[in-house]
Amino acid sequence: MDVILNNPIYRIVGQAADEMGLQAFAVGGVVRDYFLQRHCTDIDIVCVGNGIALAKAAARSISPNIEVNVFKNFGTASFHYHYEGVTWQIEFVGARRESYRRDSRKPIVEDGTLEDDQNRRDFTINAMAVSLNSTTFGQLLDPFGGIRDLNEGVIKTPLDPDITFSDDPLRMMRAIRFATQLGFYIQDSTFDAICRNAERIKIVSAERITTELNKIVLSPTPSLGFKLLQKSGLLKIIFPEFSNLKGVDTVGARGHKDNFYHTLEVLDNVAERSDNLWLRWAAILHDIGKPATKRYDEKTGWTFHGHEVRGSKMVKKIFSHLRLPLDNKMKYVEKLVLLHLRPIILAEDEVTDSAVRRLLFDAGDDIDDLMTLCEADITSKNEEKVRRYMKNFQLVRQKLIELEEKDRIRNFQPPVSGEDIMKTFGIPPCREIGTIKDSIKDAILDGVIPNEREAAWKMMLDKAAELGLKPIVK
Repeated sequence: MDVILNNPIYRIVGQAADEMGLQAFAVGGVVRDYFLQRHCTDIDIVCVGNGIALAKAAARSISPNIEVNVFKNFGTASFHYHYEGVTWQIEFVGARRESYRRDSRKPIVEDGTLEDDQNRRDFTINAMAVSLNSTTFGQLLDPFGGIRDLNEGVIKTPLDPDITFSDDPLRMMRAIRFATQLGFYIQDSTFDAICRNAERIKIVSAERITTELNKIVLSPTPSLGFKLLQKSGLLKIIFPEFSNLKGVDTVGARGHKDNFYHTLEVLDNVAERSDNLWLRWAAILHDIGKPATKRYDEKTGWTFHGHEVRGSKMVKKIFSHLRLPLDNKMKYVEKLVLLHLRPIILAEDEVTDSAVRRLLFDAGDDIDDLMTLCEADITSKNEEKVRRYMKNFQLVRQKLIELEEKDRIRNFQPPVSGEDIMKTFGIPPCREIGTIKDSIKDAILDGVIPNEREAAWKMMLDKAAELGLKPIVK
Protein backbone atom coordinates (compact mmCIF):
# COMPACT_ATOMS: atom_id res chain seq x y z
CA MET A 1 0.00 0.00 0.00
CA ASP A 2 3.02 2.31 -0.10
CA VAL A 3 1.97 3.95 -3.39
CA ILE A 4 -1.45 5.00 -2.16
CA LEU A 5 0.16 6.53 0.92
CA ASN A 6 2.95 8.52 -0.76
CA ASN A 7 1.07 11.79 -0.16
CA PRO A 8 2.55 13.35 3.02
CA ILE A 9 -0.95 14.07 4.35
CA TYR A 10 -1.29 10.44 5.46
CA ARG A 11 1.79 10.58 7.70
CA ILE A 12 0.67 13.99 9.01
CA VAL A 13 -2.77 12.65 9.98
CA GLY A 14 -1.26 9.45 11.39
CA GLN A 15 1.19 11.34 13.59
CA ALA A 16 -1.58 13.64 14.88
CA ALA A 17 -3.71 10.57 15.65
CA ASP A 18 -0.80 8.89 17.48
CA GLU A 19 -0.28 11.99 19.63
CA MET A 20 -3.99 12.04 20.50
CA GLY A 21 -4.12 8.30 21.19
CA LEU A 22 -6.62 7.70 18.34
CA GLN A 23 -6.83 5.15 15.55
CA ALA A 24 -7.09 6.76 12.10
CA PHE A 25 -7.81 5.25 8.67
CA ALA A 26 -8.15 6.33 5.05
CA VAL A 27 -11.43 4.82 3.88
CA GLY A 28 -13.84 4.51 1.01
CA GLY A 29 -13.38 6.08 -2.40
CA VAL A 30 -9.69 6.93 -2.19
CA VAL A 31 -8.85 3.29 -1.37
CA ARG A 32 -11.21 1.94 -4.02
CA ASP A 33 -9.90 4.29 -6.70
CA TYR A 34 -6.29 3.40 -5.92
CA PHE A 35 -6.98 -0.23 -6.85
CA LEU A 36 -8.95 0.89 -9.92
CA GLN A 37 -6.07 3.19 -10.90
CA ARG A 38 -8.43 6.16 -10.96
CA HIS A 39 -7.31 9.62 -9.87
CA CYS A 40 -8.97 10.74 -6.63
CA THR A 41 -8.40 14.04 -4.79
CA ASP A 42 -11.04 13.53 -2.08
CA ILE A 43 -9.62 11.76 0.96
CA ASP A 44 -11.96 10.50 3.68
CA ILE A 45 -10.44 9.91 7.11
CA VAL A 46 -12.22 7.91 9.82
CA CYS A 47 -10.92 7.94 13.36
CA VAL A 48 -12.09 6.01 16.38
CA GLY A 49 -12.84 9.09 18.46
CA ASN A 50 -13.37 12.79 17.73
CA GLY A 51 -12.96 13.41 14.01
CA ILE A 52 -13.31 17.19 14.34
CA ALA A 53 -10.52 17.36 16.93
CA LEU A 54 -8.25 15.24 14.71
CA ALA A 55 -8.94 17.51 11.71
CA LYS A 56 -7.94 20.60 13.71
CA ALA A 57 -4.79 18.92 15.07
CA ALA A 58 -3.70 17.74 11.59
CA ALA A 59 -4.33 21.18 10.09
CA ARG A 60 -2.33 22.91 12.85
CA SER A 61 0.64 20.64 12.22
CA ILE A 62 0.66 21.73 8.56
CA SER A 63 0.05 25.48 9.01
CA PRO A 64 -1.75 27.76 11.46
CA ASN A 65 -3.35 29.46 8.45
CA ILE A 66 -5.32 26.45 7.20
CA GLU A 67 -9.06 27.00 7.53
CA VAL A 68 -10.91 24.00 8.95
CA ASN A 69 -14.58 23.78 8.03
CA VAL A 70 -16.56 22.21 10.86
CA PHE A 71 -20.02 20.69 10.53
CA LYS A 72 -21.03 19.93 14.10
CA ASN A 73 -24.46 18.56 13.17
CA PHE A 74 -22.79 15.83 11.13
CA GLY A 75 -19.72 15.40 13.31
CA THR A 76 -17.43 16.12 10.36
CA ALA A 77 -14.67 18.57 9.49
CA SER A 78 -12.62 19.22 6.37
CA PHE A 79 -9.80 21.31 4.95
CA HIS A 80 -7.87 21.71 1.71
CA TYR A 81 -4.29 20.48 1.40
CA HIS A 82 -2.00 21.50 -1.47
CA TYR A 83 0.60 19.00 -2.65
CA GLU A 84 2.49 18.77 -5.97
CA GLY A 85 0.26 21.37 -7.59
CA VAL A 86 -2.96 19.53 -6.67
CA THR A 87 -5.59 20.62 -4.15
CA TRP A 88 -6.79 17.73 -2.01
CA GLN A 89 -10.05 17.78 -0.04
CA ILE A 90 -9.47 16.05 3.31
CA GLU A 91 -12.61 15.15 5.28
CA PHE A 92 -12.64 13.74 8.82
CA VAL A 93 -15.36 11.90 10.72
CA GLY A 94 -15.47 9.82 13.86
CA ALA A 95 -16.28 6.13 13.44
CA ARG A 96 -19.98 5.64 14.03
CA ARG A 97 -22.84 3.23 14.27
CA GLU A 98 -26.12 4.14 12.53
CA SER A 99 -29.78 3.18 12.85
CA TYR A 100 -32.69 4.42 10.77
CA ARG A 101 -36.37 5.30 11.08
CA ARG A 102 -38.72 3.95 8.45
CA ASP A 103 -39.79 7.40 7.19
CA SER A 104 -36.35 8.99 6.87
CA ARG A 105 -32.92 8.30 5.36
CA LYS A 106 -31.32 10.46 8.07
CA PRO A 107 -29.64 8.10 10.52
CA ILE A 108 -29.57 8.10 14.29
CA VAL A 109 -25.82 8.24 14.91
CA GLU A 110 -23.80 6.87 17.82
CA ASP A 111 -20.06 6.62 18.38
CA GLY A 112 -18.73 3.30 17.14
CA THR A 113 -15.73 1.20 16.20
CA LEU A 114 -14.05 0.89 12.82
CA GLU A 115 -16.01 -2.34 12.37
CA ASP A 116 -19.27 -0.45 12.99
CA ASP A 117 -18.20 2.16 10.45
CA GLN A 118 -17.33 -0.41 7.80
CA ASN A 119 -20.63 -2.23 8.42
CA ARG A 120 -22.59 0.94 7.60
CA ARG A 121 -20.85 1.43 4.23
CA ASP A 122 -22.95 1.08 1.08
CA PHE A 123 -20.88 -1.44 -0.92
CA THR A 124 -18.01 -3.82 -0.28
CA ILE A 125 -15.76 -1.89 -2.66
CA ASN A 126 -16.31 1.23 -0.54
CA ALA A 127 -15.78 -0.48 2.83
CA MET A 128 -12.01 -0.92 2.67
CA ALA A 129 -9.75 1.00 5.07
CA VAL A 130 -6.02 1.63 5.35
CA SER A 131 -4.42 2.28 8.74
CA LEU A 132 -2.49 5.55 9.21
CA ASN A 133 -1.07 4.97 12.70
CA SER A 134 2.69 4.50 12.82
CA THR A 135 2.69 0.94 14.17
CA THR A 136 0.24 -0.35 11.52
CA PHE A 137 0.82 2.22 8.76
CA GLY A 138 -0.37 0.95 5.37
CA GLN A 139 -2.24 -2.08 6.70
CA LEU A 140 -5.35 -2.85 4.60
CA LEU A 141 -8.54 -3.82 6.42
CA ASP A 142 -10.96 -5.45 3.98
CA PRO A 143 -13.53 -7.42 6.01
CA PHE A 144 -16.04 -7.88 3.15
CA GLY A 145 -13.78 -8.85 0.27
CA GLY A 146 -13.75 -5.50 -1.50
CA ILE A 147 -10.55 -6.34 -3.39
CA ARG A 148 -12.11 -9.56 -4.65
CA ASP A 149 -15.24 -7.71 -5.80
CA LEU A 150 -13.16 -5.05 -7.55
CA ASN A 151 -11.27 -7.77 -9.40
CA GLU A 152 -14.51 -9.53 -10.33
CA GLY A 153 -16.33 -6.31 -11.22
CA VAL A 154 -19.19 -6.84 -8.75
CA ILE A 155 -21.34 -4.35 -6.84
CA LYS A 156 -22.81 -5.78 -3.64
CA THR A 157 -23.62 -4.63 -0.13
CA PRO A 158 -21.55 -5.57 2.94
CA LEU A 159 -24.64 -6.64 4.90
CA ASP A 160 -28.25 -7.60 4.06
CA PRO A 161 -29.12 -5.55 0.94
CA ASP A 162 -32.77 -5.15 1.96
CA ILE A 163 -31.69 -3.44 5.16
CA THR A 164 -29.00 -1.41 3.36
CA PHE A 165 -31.44 -0.05 0.76
CA SER A 166 -34.42 0.37 3.06
CA ASP A 167 -32.29 2.33 5.53
CA ASP A 168 -30.90 4.67 2.87
CA PRO A 169 -32.72 4.31 -0.47
CA LEU A 170 -30.30 6.64 -2.26
CA ARG A 171 -27.88 3.71 -2.17
CA MET A 172 -30.01 2.05 -4.87
CA MET A 173 -29.18 4.95 -7.21
CA ARG A 174 -25.54 4.77 -6.14
CA ALA A 175 -25.39 1.04 -6.91
CA ILE A 176 -26.59 1.67 -10.44
CA ARG A 177 -24.35 4.71 -10.79
CA PHE A 178 -21.22 2.77 -9.79
CA ALA A 179 -22.16 -0.14 -12.04
CA THR A 180 -22.56 2.30 -14.95
CA GLN A 181 -19.40 4.30 -14.31
CA LEU A 182 -17.21 1.25 -13.75
CA GLY A 183 -18.89 -1.20 -16.11
CA PHE A 184 -19.54 -3.52 -13.13
CA TYR A 185 -22.25 -6.11 -12.56
CA ILE A 186 -24.72 -5.75 -9.68
CA GLN A 187 -24.87 -9.04 -7.75
CA ASP A 188 -28.24 -10.76 -8.31
CA SER A 189 -29.36 -10.69 -4.68
CA THR A 190 -28.35 -7.03 -4.40
CA PHE A 191 -30.26 -6.10 -7.57
CA ASP A 192 -33.30 -8.10 -6.46
CA ALA A 193 -33.29 -6.05 -3.25
CA ILE A 194 -33.26 -2.84 -5.32
CA CYS A 195 -36.35 -4.07 -7.16
CA ARG A 196 -38.10 -4.93 -3.88
CA ASN A 197 -37.26 -1.58 -2.30
CA ALA A 198 -37.72 0.70 -5.32
CA GLU A 199 -40.72 2.50 -3.80
CA ARG A 200 -38.50 3.61 -0.90
CA ILE A 201 -36.79 6.06 -3.28
CA LYS A 202 -39.77 8.37 -2.74
CA ILE A 203 -38.39 9.49 0.63
CA VAL A 204 -35.21 10.80 -1.03
CA SER A 205 -35.06 14.42 -2.20
CA ALA A 206 -35.11 15.12 -5.93
CA GLU A 207 -31.80 16.98 -5.63
CA ARG A 208 -30.02 13.89 -4.26
CA ILE A 209 -31.56 11.63 -6.89
CA THR A 210 -30.60 13.96 -9.74
CA THR A 211 -27.01 14.24 -8.50
CA GLU A 212 -26.71 10.48 -9.02
CA LEU A 213 -28.72 10.63 -12.26
CA ASN A 214 -26.36 13.22 -13.72
CA LYS A 215 -23.38 11.00 -12.88
CA ILE A 216 -25.08 8.19 -14.81
CA VAL A 217 -25.74 10.56 -17.73
CA LEU A 218 -22.05 11.54 -17.75
CA SER A 219 -20.83 7.91 -17.69
CA PRO A 220 -18.98 6.47 -20.71
CA THR A 221 -22.01 4.33 -21.68
CA PRO A 222 -25.02 5.91 -19.92
CA SER A 223 -27.52 3.47 -21.46
CA LEU A 224 -26.26 0.79 -19.05
CA GLY A 225 -27.56 2.80 -16.10
CA PHE A 226 -30.91 3.65 -17.64
CA LYS A 227 -31.56 0.02 -18.51
CA LEU A 228 -30.89 -0.90 -14.87
CA LEU A 229 -33.11 1.94 -13.65
CA GLN A 230 -35.90 0.72 -15.93
CA LYS A 231 -35.50 -2.95 -15.02
CA SER A 232 -35.45 -2.18 -11.28
CA GLY A 233 -38.61 -0.08 -11.37
CA LEU A 234 -36.80 3.06 -10.22
CA LEU A 235 -37.10 4.92 -13.53
CA LYS A 236 -40.90 4.98 -13.61
CA ILE A 237 -40.83 6.55 -10.14
CA ILE A 238 -38.09 9.16 -10.57
CA PHE A 239 -38.47 9.92 -14.30
CA PRO A 240 -41.81 8.54 -15.59
CA GLU A 241 -41.72 10.53 -18.84
CA PHE A 242 -38.64 8.59 -19.94
CA SER A 243 -40.02 5.25 -18.76
CA ASN A 244 -43.17 5.94 -20.82
CA LEU A 245 -41.14 5.78 -24.03
CA LYS A 246 -40.72 2.04 -23.59
CA GLY A 247 -42.84 -0.39 -25.56
CA VAL A 248 -44.08 -1.01 -29.09
CA ASP A 249 -47.68 -0.71 -30.28
CA THR A 250 -48.79 -2.77 -33.27
CA VAL A 251 -51.78 -2.76 -35.56
CA GLY A 252 -51.78 -5.92 -37.58
CA ALA A 253 -48.18 -6.41 -38.59
CA ARG A 254 -47.30 -2.72 -38.37
CA GLY A 255 -45.40 -1.53 -35.33
CA HIS A 256 -43.11 1.39 -34.51
CA LYS A 257 -39.62 1.22 -33.04
CA ASP A 258 -39.21 1.15 -29.26
CA ASN A 259 -38.44 4.80 -28.56
CA PHE A 260 -36.90 4.00 -25.17
CA TYR A 261 -34.13 1.89 -26.66
CA HIS A 262 -33.78 4.23 -29.64
CA THR A 263 -33.24 7.13 -27.22
CA LEU A 264 -30.58 5.15 -25.36
CA GLU A 265 -28.76 4.52 -28.65
CA VAL A 266 -28.86 8.24 -29.40
CA LEU A 267 -27.60 9.03 -25.88
CA ASP A 268 -24.67 6.62 -26.22
CA ASN A 269 -23.88 8.04 -29.67
CA VAL A 270 -23.78 11.57 -28.22
CA ALA A 271 -21.67 10.31 -25.29
CA GLU A 272 -19.06 9.05 -27.77
CA ARG A 273 -18.87 12.52 -29.30
CA SER A 274 -19.27 14.90 -26.36
CA ASP A 275 -19.01 15.15 -22.56
CA ASN A 276 -21.46 18.10 -22.52
CA LEU A 277 -24.02 17.17 -19.82
CA TRP A 278 -26.77 19.32 -21.35
CA LEU A 279 -26.26 17.98 -24.87
CA ARG A 280 -26.66 14.52 -23.35
CA TRP A 281 -29.89 15.69 -21.67
CA ALA A 282 -31.09 16.95 -25.07
CA ALA A 283 -30.46 13.43 -26.40
CA ILE A 284 -32.50 11.95 -23.53
CA LEU A 285 -35.39 14.32 -24.17
CA HIS A 286 -35.31 14.67 -27.95
CA ASP A 287 -38.21 12.20 -28.46
CA ILE A 288 -39.90 12.69 -25.09
CA GLY A 289 -43.02 14.07 -26.82
CA LYS A 290 -43.65 10.92 -28.86
CA PRO A 291 -46.05 9.10 -26.48
CA ALA A 292 -48.34 12.16 -26.46
CA THR A 293 -48.30 12.54 -30.26
CA LYS A 294 -48.47 8.88 -31.30
CA ARG A 295 -51.17 8.22 -33.90
CA TYR A 296 -51.96 5.37 -36.30
CA ASP A 297 -52.88 6.11 -39.91
CA GLU A 298 -54.09 3.33 -42.20
CA LYS A 299 -52.03 4.70 -45.10
CA THR A 300 -48.80 5.82 -43.47
CA GLY A 301 -48.71 3.68 -40.33
CA TRP A 302 -47.51 5.09 -36.99
CA THR A 303 -46.82 8.83 -36.84
CA PHE A 304 -45.51 11.24 -34.21
CA HIS A 305 -46.29 14.55 -35.89
CA GLY A 306 -45.27 17.55 -33.81
CA HIS A 307 -43.42 15.52 -31.20
CA GLU A 308 -40.52 17.97 -31.32
CA VAL A 309 -42.85 20.85 -30.38
CA ARG A 310 -44.61 18.86 -27.65
CA GLY A 311 -41.28 17.59 -26.34
CA SER A 312 -39.77 21.06 -26.18
CA LYS A 313 -42.74 22.23 -24.12
CA MET A 314 -42.25 19.30 -21.71
CA VAL A 315 -38.64 20.18 -20.90
CA LYS A 316 -39.40 22.85 -18.29
CA LYS A 317 -41.76 20.59 -16.32
CA ILE A 318 -39.23 17.73 -16.36
CA PHE A 319 -36.35 20.01 -15.33
CA SER A 320 -38.49 21.44 -12.53
CA HIS A 321 -39.48 17.99 -11.25
CA LEU A 322 -35.87 16.78 -11.31
CA ARG A 323 -34.58 20.04 -9.79
CA LEU A 324 -32.40 20.65 -12.82
CA PRO A 325 -31.52 24.32 -13.47
CA LEU A 326 -34.32 26.45 -14.94
CA ASP A 327 -31.91 28.81 -16.69
CA ASN A 328 -30.04 29.01 -19.98
CA LYS A 329 -29.12 25.33 -19.69
CA MET A 330 -32.83 24.44 -19.78
CA LYS A 331 -33.42 26.85 -22.69
CA TYR A 332 -30.54 25.23 -24.56
CA VAL A 333 -32.15 21.79 -24.14
CA GLU A 334 -35.56 23.19 -25.16
CA LYS A 335 -34.02 24.63 -28.33
CA LEU A 336 -32.24 21.42 -29.33
CA VAL A 337 -35.35 19.31 -28.72
CA LEU A 338 -37.43 21.73 -30.81
CA LEU A 339 -34.94 21.85 -33.70
CA HIS A 340 -33.67 18.26 -33.72
CA LEU A 341 -35.63 17.27 -36.85
CA ARG A 342 -34.56 20.24 -38.96
CA PRO A 343 -31.12 18.99 -40.10
CA ILE A 344 -32.60 15.52 -40.64
CA ILE A 345 -35.26 16.98 -42.94
CA LEU A 346 -32.52 18.87 -44.77
CA ALA A 347 -30.51 15.66 -45.12
CA GLU A 348 -33.54 13.96 -46.69
CA ASP A 349 -34.01 16.70 -49.29
CA GLU A 350 -31.98 19.08 -51.40
CA VAL A 351 -29.68 21.13 -49.21
CA THR A 352 -30.60 24.69 -50.24
CA ASP A 353 -28.80 27.84 -49.12
CA SER A 354 -32.08 29.32 -47.87
CA ALA A 355 -32.91 26.35 -45.65
CA VAL A 356 -29.38 26.27 -44.22
CA ARG A 357 -29.46 30.02 -43.49
CA ARG A 358 -32.73 29.60 -41.60
CA LEU A 359 -31.33 26.69 -39.63
CA LEU A 360 -28.26 28.74 -38.72
CA PHE A 361 -30.47 31.68 -37.76
CA ASP A 362 -32.64 29.57 -35.44
CA ALA A 363 -29.82 27.53 -33.87
CA GLY A 364 -27.28 30.33 -33.44
CA ASP A 365 -24.19 29.31 -31.46
CA ASP A 366 -25.76 25.93 -30.71
CA ILE A 367 -25.67 24.80 -34.33
CA ASP A 368 -22.65 22.51 -33.88
CA ASP A 369 -24.28 20.74 -30.92
CA LEU A 370 -27.52 20.44 -32.89
CA MET A 371 -25.67 18.77 -35.75
CA THR A 372 -23.99 16.38 -33.30
CA LEU A 373 -27.40 15.44 -31.87
CA CYS A 374 -28.88 14.91 -35.33
CA GLU A 375 -26.03 12.70 -36.46
CA ALA A 376 -26.40 10.67 -33.26
CA ASP A 377 -30.14 10.34 -33.98
CA ILE A 378 -29.50 8.17 -37.05
CA THR A 379 -29.74 4.69 -35.52
CA SER A 380 -31.03 2.77 -38.54
CA LYS A 381 -29.67 -0.74 -39.07
CA ASN A 382 -29.75 -0.05 -42.83
CA GLU A 383 -26.10 0.81 -43.50
CA GLU A 384 -26.82 2.37 -46.89
CA LYS A 385 -29.43 4.68 -45.34
CA VAL A 386 -26.98 5.71 -42.60
CA ARG A 387 -24.25 6.44 -45.18
CA ARG A 388 -26.66 8.57 -47.21
CA TYR A 389 -27.72 10.60 -44.19
CA MET A 390 -24.16 11.12 -42.96
CA LYS A 391 -23.05 12.24 -46.43
CA ASN A 392 -25.86 14.80 -46.54
CA PHE A 393 -25.06 15.95 -43.01
CA GLN A 394 -21.53 16.66 -44.24
CA LEU A 395 -23.03 18.79 -47.02
CA VAL A 396 -25.13 20.66 -44.44
CA ARG A 397 -22.06 21.25 -42.26
CA GLN A 398 -20.04 22.50 -45.22
CA LYS A 399 -22.81 24.88 -46.30
CA LEU A 400 -23.11 26.13 -42.71
CA ILE A 401 -19.43 27.08 -42.79
CA GLU A 402 -19.62 28.71 -46.22
CA LEU A 403 -22.79 30.69 -45.53
CA GLU A 404 -21.64 31.81 -42.09
CA GLU A 405 -18.44 33.18 -43.60
CA LYS A 406 -20.38 34.94 -46.37
CA ASP A 407 -23.60 36.07 -44.69
CA ARG A 408 -22.81 36.18 -40.93
CA ILE A 409 -26.20 34.70 -40.01
CA ARG A 410 -25.23 33.10 -36.68
CA ASN A 411 -26.82 35.19 -33.88
CA PHE A 412 -28.13 37.43 -36.64
CA GLN A 413 -29.06 41.02 -35.77
CA PRO A 414 -31.04 42.89 -38.48
CA PRO A 415 -29.03 45.64 -40.25
CA VAL A 416 -32.06 47.90 -39.77
CA SER A 417 -33.56 48.11 -36.28
CA GLY A 418 -37.05 48.89 -35.07
CA GLU A 419 -35.73 52.20 -33.76
CA ASP A 420 -34.40 53.04 -37.26
CA ILE A 421 -37.87 52.41 -38.72
CA MET A 422 -39.66 54.54 -36.09
CA LYS A 423 -37.26 57.47 -36.58
CA THR A 424 -37.37 57.28 -40.38
CA PHE A 425 -41.16 57.30 -40.60
CA GLY A 426 -42.02 59.11 -37.39
CA ILE A 427 -44.23 56.33 -36.06
CA PRO A 428 -44.68 54.78 -32.60
CA PRO A 429 -44.31 51.02 -31.94
CA CYS A 430 -46.84 49.25 -34.17
CA ARG A 431 -47.50 46.14 -36.27
CA GLU A 432 -45.99 47.70 -39.40
CA ILE A 433 -42.53 47.79 -37.79
CA GLY A 434 -42.63 44.03 -37.25
CA THR A 435 -43.83 43.49 -40.82
CA ILE A 436 -40.91 45.49 -42.22
CA LYS A 437 -38.35 43.77 -40.01
CA ASP A 438 -39.69 40.31 -40.93
CA SER A 439 -39.53 41.17 -44.65
CA ILE A 440 -35.88 42.23 -44.32
CA LYS A 441 -35.02 39.14 -42.27
CA ASP A 442 -36.73 36.79 -44.75
CA ALA A 443 -35.04 38.46 -47.71
CA ILE A 444 -31.62 38.02 -46.11
CA LEU A 445 -32.26 34.41 -45.11
CA ASP A 446 -33.60 33.60 -48.59
CA GLY A 447 -30.57 35.23 -50.22
CA VAL A 448 -32.62 37.94 -51.95
CA ILE A 449 -30.46 40.68 -50.44
CA PRO A 450 -27.08 40.54 -48.69
CA ASN A 451 -26.82 40.95 -44.93
CA GLU A 452 -25.77 44.59 -45.30
CA ARG A 453 -27.25 47.87 -44.08
CA GLU A 454 -27.47 49.58 -47.48
CA ALA A 455 -29.48 46.76 -49.09
CA ALA A 456 -31.65 46.37 -45.98
CA TRP A 457 -32.32 50.15 -45.86
CA LYS A 458 -33.52 50.15 -49.47
CA MET A 459 -35.83 47.23 -48.75
CA MET A 460 -37.17 49.04 -45.69
CA LEU A 461 -38.13 52.01 -47.84
CA ASP A 462 -39.76 49.78 -50.49
CA LYS A 463 -41.75 47.74 -47.97
CA ALA A 464 -42.82 50.87 -46.06
CA ALA A 465 -44.11 52.38 -49.31
CA GLU A 466 -46.24 49.27 -49.85
CA LEU A 467 -47.71 49.82 -46.37
CA GLY A 468 -48.43 53.49 -47.08
CA LEU A 469 -45.66 54.87 -44.90
CA LYS A 470 -43.62 57.91 -45.97
CA PRO A 471 -40.29 59.06 -44.56
CA ILE A 472 -40.46 62.22 -42.50
CA VAL A 473 -38.69 65.19 -44.12
CA LYS A 474 -36.20 67.02 -41.90
